[in-house]
Amino acid sequence: MIFPDMRILKRICFVLSGAIIWLSCKAPASEPVPSFSDPIAPVGDTLLTQPSTLKPVIDTWMRDTYVMAGPDGYYYMTGTTASPGRNFPSGRVHCWDYNDGLYLWRSRDLKNWDSIGLIWSFDKDAADWQKKGVPLKPGAVSPNKDPLDSFYRAVWAPELHYIKSKKKWLLIACLNGGAGSFVLESSSGLPQGPYKNIPANAEQAIFPNIDLSLFEDDNGKVYLIGHNHFITEMNADCSDIVAPFKRLEEQSYNPEPYIEGVFITKYNNKYQLLQTVWSVQQDDGTYSYIRDDRKDLNALYSYDVVVAESDSVYGPYGPRYAAILQGGHNNLFQDFDGNWWSTTFFNPRGIMGTKYPYTCKPSLVPVTWSSNKLKPDHHRAAEFYQSIK
Repeated sequence: MIFPDMRILKRICFVLSGAIIWLSCKAPASEPVPSFSDPIAPVGDTLLTQPSTLKPVIDTWMRDTYVMAGPDGYYYMTGTTASPGRNFPSGRVHCWDYNDGLYLWRSRDLKNWDSIGLIWSFDKDAADWQKKGVPLKPGAVSPNKDPLDSFYRAVWAPELHYIKSKKKWLLIACLNGGAGSFVLESSSGLPQGPYKNIPANAEQAIFPNIDLSLFEDDNGKVYLIGHNHFITEMNADCSDIVAPFKRLEEQSYNPEPYIEGVFITKYNNKYQLLQTVWSVQQDDGTYSYIRDDRKDLNALYSYDVVVAESDSVYGPYGPRYAAILQGGHNNLFQDFDGNWWSTTFFNPRGIMGTKYPYTCKPSLVPVTWSSNKLKPDHHRAAEFYQSIK
């Protein structure tokens, strides 16, 4: 038997050992990515729960609060509101059946807000299909057991967007009663409108479901993002969509529960998909985002924001993680100093909702990114609300 030169033998051993080390280092990366997101809801995590120092920034009944920083140095707020002066037999304000339109507020400092008033109304500004409404059966009640009036015709979840690349103000909203969502454009070029339907929804809804949102990318492309995980691109002048809505590619829960309040923004050059999911308590005492939708709504616990990240606006979006417990149906924005904020409205439904000192009031959550993940900033929240009288 002929033995190789010792130097060659050492070289062979070195190469083989290096290969073993390389393979061991590469092994974890070759493991398959989980097919579904982890549905465990971290109820009780005080760092992820919206701060207890929060309080309303204006004393107005509002759900689905939306705030953005305008190009004119003002912050603008809108949301789902009730008709002023309406008499509610139950004593609880709501807009499950109808309201009168869309209202707007503005502020220089996020603390002091001035009302701009009604900027779009069913009576003066709506198209025929938006005015129509859907009749209600006598004795109908809301999910919160509020007595409802004669018909469905409320405008919900408005969002005000300034499209930088087009120098346009667009207002996004949806109708209850299954009437769908629509896009409005300011005909004056000002945030207070007046607003008119874009051509694509002059005769019918541009999206057949609720909770439509909008995202403008760095390259000027504008996208509409819809409830139940849908997306499409708008054309150059934002008068229509260029293709039918298609599903976002996501790492969903298994099975996927009811999800709402969709919103997309960008952080660290990645697309951040925010959605709202209800947590429910399991038999073993833990909490999950997977639930049986047929069960009593009293089983709902907390209205939480979950986030997923992607390199593409269409996805695939990676694993979802809980970001802001109790802060659902929100949007993110940066103030003029670059600080990040989320909106919230103290949802009265669910077990956690029964513990709020106030409900359905607009508020703001200072947030931060830690290890590229979103979470509340409790220190900034304490400082901010301490300065509000």
